[in-house]
Amino acid sequence: MTLAYYKEELKETAKKLASSGKGILAVDESTPTCGKRLASIGVENTEENRQAYRGMLFTTPGIGEFISGAILFEETLFQNHADGESMVEKLNQQGIIPGIKVDKGLKPLAGGLGHETYCSGLDGLTERAADYYAQGARFAKWRAVLQITEDGPSEVAIQENAWGLARYARCVQEAGLVPIIEPEILMDGDHDIATTSVIQEKVIKAVYRACEVNGVVLEGTLLKPSMTVPGAEAAEQSGPKEVAELTIRTMLRSVPAAVPGIVFLSGGLSEEAASAYLNEMNQFNTPWNVSFSYGRALQHSALKGWSGSDLKAGQAAVRARAQANSEAAKGEYVLGSQPSSDEKLYVAGYTY
Repeated sequence: MTLAYYKEELKETAKKLASSGKGILAVDESTPTCGKRLASIGVENTEENRQAYRGMLFTTPGIGEFISGAILFEETLFQNHADGESMVEKLNQQGIIPGIKVDKGLKPLAGGLGHETYCSGLDGLTERAADYYAQGARFAKWRAVLQITEDGPSEVAIQENAWGLARYARCVQEAGLVPIIEPEILMDGDHDIATTSVIQEKVIKAVYRACEVNGVVLEGTLLKPSMTVPGAEAAEQSGPKEVAELTIRTMLRSVPAAVPGIVFLSGGLSEEAASAYLNEMNQFNTPWNVSFSYGRALQHSALKGWSGSDLKAGQAAVRARAQANSEAAKGEYVLGSQPSSDEKLYVAGYTY
């Protein structure tokens, strides 16, 4: 098959993922990262426990009202629920489109600054993507990471990561998967919000220049950027209105209107802050559907509520956060109207 064969399907899938009032549940943590989450509630990191936790999320009654897609780790895509049905089928029953994390993680970047990385996994990607499509996945995710420092990100890091994102996007489109393009700017550092905006605009513009060179069909993609926020150690932090204004301004300057949706990552924000910032962004008129692709900001309270065995509490918590962010994606969220945690979820140098 070729990109031409899948072109219309890619556009249709991207539109569904970018449905008004719906967002994406990111459940693509690697086995070690999932283990850290489970350890925080005193649960052993076994395949059975990972299956139970993710199965709890996917079978939450009515969650498909608020969630359009779920990004899975490879283990989960090929895994069955405890009742014998596949995890893919559980998602399909909720009207949720299964997706898959396809990158192979971050590697040191030769020629960059000492801490800089590129994302690996391009070798054999189109063939892997075809296998994921056959298993039921219809979109993919690839995370590139850049960090603002006194002398960074370097031009080498920007161009290498932009090119990697574009190559990934073209490769998975050849196999029928909608690429979620994720150029994350880490919250690490003490820089102000204006600096974040300048760097983020430069990075996203570089990504779309690379996409143009690679012939990526933009109408069959989504963008998953960071929100435009100051560094976590900045002396002056910004409130929801300033974050929303700077974020939307940055996106308007750098994201083509052909892209159907922008699904923001939460990047270590608390559950309530992630909803509040998204809600403020949806007070602006934009050419794209503006929504969410949250991991920690959707799962934090659910994980604590579940605690290894309490299905009802876990599902109530994830449904509450999904509904809150659905309302925020329409600009209708009332702060505090859904149970949430104000605990900051920021982790320096966060990896999946």
